[in-house]
Amino acid sequence: MPRSLKNCNNFQDLKDLARRRLPGPIFHYIDGAAEDETTYQRNTEAFQDVDLVPNVLAGVENIDMSVEVMGYKLGLPIFCSPTALQRLFHYQGERAVAKAAEKFNTLFGVSSLGTVKLKDIDELIKTPKMFQFYFHKDRGLNDSMISMAQEANFEILTLTVDTITGGNRERDLRTGFTTPPKLTPKSIFQFGIKPAWALNYLFREKFELSQLSSHVNEGTNISISVGDYFTNMLDQSMTWDDVIELKENWGRKFCLKGIMSPRDARKAVEMKADAIMVSNHGGRQLDGGRSPFDQLDEILQEVGGEIEVILDGGIQRGTHVLKAMAMGATACSGGRMYLFGLAAAGQEGVEKAIGNMKNEIERDMKLMGIKKISELNPSMIRFR
Repeated sequence: MPRSLKNCNNFQDLKDLARRRLPGPIFHYIDGAAEDETTYQRNTEAFQDVDLVPNVLAGVENIDMSVEVMGYKLGLPIFCSPTALQRLFHYQGERAVAKAAEKFNTLFGVSSLGTVKLKDIDELIKTPKMFQFYFHKDRGLNDSMISMAQEANFEILTLTVDTITGGNRERDLRTGFTTPPKLTPKSIFQFGIKPAWALNYLFREKFELSQLSSHVNEGTNISISVGDYFTNMLDQSMTWDDVIELKENWGRKFCLKGIMSPRDARKAVEMKADAIMVSNHGGRQLDGGRSPFDQLDEILQEVGGEIEVILDGGIQRGTHVLKAMAMGATACSGGRMYLFGLAAAGQEGVEKAIGNMKNEIERDMKLMGIKKISELNPSMIRFR
């Protein structure tokens, strides 16, 4: 088991290091999922049911890992999916992820439940930025967040559509996780045995949900679970008509995150979205739902070539990325993929996570006998 960042050679090593550095409730918030967590486990296990078929003697000394996503050229076929509460995991938070993503010339997403102001991110990096949007009951708050993202020069708006109510995240119920953290006899012990985290949390920049702090109290000055936030704050009456209006108001690149059925993928094409993210929220919402990779082929059969299709979730290895790209995905994205690195060591940890993934993709492309990502195709995979 690695004791330092330099010895973290893969996803599991970074996860183990994060576990040692985070208080229990916070680690389990990242690692946990809904109910029995069967969907969470399947998100990664699904890749084991598809095998790669390599070619050889292809002259692979120089390779090109770049892809184009919504009009932006990325240096890697995987990007950092938007995730909430990042300064809770490490005091550098979204700033660390933004700078690491820029270093590797890939895309970075900021959550509506982000902990750094959007304008601060705009001043920090020059690479493309995605703002992940939750559709609240408070339409004034919705309008305010859209304006903030436009003024901060965010190029892509990604609406998450699978959080119409909070998932039953039983690990969080057991640990008592809330944001901000709520002190209980059990949690005080957990925070106390991780003094480095506790000192950073208490004495560095005050924790806030920056996009919400001037509008609502939930999650800013009272403790609330994320599940309660989704259930109480988000608009359960949202329909496709609301999404079409939101896209028109935004006026820039628009993506839907949480599409899992061919029917909904077809509706995304009909409303002229630029991309969909095939995602089940990391298994944190509907336990028993299909994994994104299991659904990818079905969705590509319906809308492939008509809209960009991004595979989100479960990716822990470079071969996982190549399998999705061979099937026909435009690109891949992940949250835990870099969050454990962030929790383990801030910006250096995120760079280690992305760097490990880059090295694996480069090596695996050469072993597959391809010089460009676009050379991957369905003939190079087999379903067991």
